Amino acid sequence: MAKVAVLGATGYTGLELIRILYVHPEAEVVFVSSRTHAGERLASVFPELTGLFDVEVHDTDPRAVPRDVDLAFVCLPHKAAMDVVPALLQKGLKVVDLSADFRFRDRAVYEEWYQPHSAPDLLGEAVYGLPEIHREKIASARLVANPGCYPTSVILGLAPLVKKGLINTSTIIASAASGATGAGRGVAQALHFCEVNESFRAYKVAEHRHTPEMEQELSSLAGHGVKITFIPHLAPMLRGIFATIYADLTDNMETRDLETLYEEFYREDRFLRVLKQPALPDTVHSRGTNLVTLGVRVDKRTGRVVVLSTIDNLNRGAAGQAVANMNLMLGMDETRGLDVLPWRP
Repeated sequence: MAKVAVLGATGYTGLELIRILYVHPEAEVVFVSSRTHAGERLASVFPELTGLFDVEVHDTDPRAVPRDVDLAFVCLPHKAAMDVVPALLQKGLKVVDLSADFRFRDRAVYEEWYQPHSAPDLLGEAVYGLPEIHREKIASARLVANPGCYPTSVILGLAPLVKKGLINTSTIIASAASGATGAGRGVAQALHFCEVNESFRAYKVAEHRHTPEMEQELSSLAGHGVKITFIPHLAPMLRGIFATIYADLTDNMETRDLETLYEEFYREDRFLRVLKQPALPDTVHSRGTNLVTLGVRVDKRTGRVVVLSTIDNLNRGAAGQAVANMNLMLGMDETRGLDVLPWRP
């Protein structure tokens, strides 16, 4: 039984990790921490855990993490994560970091979009934790940078087309909507019920921090530099991401040909589902799971392809993907603890 720690356990992502790991057959959470609830019982923060997983919450200090822990999930904000990850690695732990601090190979790119980096020596070692693209590297890594939620939906939606050179990569536009949990548990006026309910709005248009993350991975797949126009939206729902992606095709293609291409590209990937026409993805198709649901259509009139990609932002976009990475890093089956059906309604 693998022993794991969850640093930052009182956020939405930390709670989702605990929900998944509680029933994981080969992993046990033996340490949880919080920067704001240290010294409390976890059930006092989340009463639904009473009688199930009511443990003490520790301070987020790497020195407090037991040495017999095999792997630590770091669910801390950007900058805070890079302050603790090096110490965890020095203790001999493997780490899955859910912040953006180790997602970029280029220090200059990270610092342009975030802040100065205090552990740049680890950027070359960290593996970008998208199993469908980097599965073998993840399995041998000691530090995995869990991808952002928007990048997960967009990169996996585009990977077959970019890898095969079937689109003009200078024409990519991704418009994606996320549930309100994507912003975390922090209090902000824009996330109050009265602001989100019955509302649908764009934010950080063409300046969202997830943009360079998408460009890094798509450029690697394409073998040349790729730029993308990304427009995020806040949707009046709790969880889920729906990404609609557009690009110009480089040749005449039929929808059925692209459906076959996607099925072949992801044939060994348990968590990818390609829906054939007339079915289209819906956020409920992935809710509460590590699944990615994809649909593809060719607009013959304009010569464009439209890709639809849905995920659960808290699960596949964060905690579920982190557990899949843990499974690979610790030599388990990638699907352990994650092979569940979606929630409906």
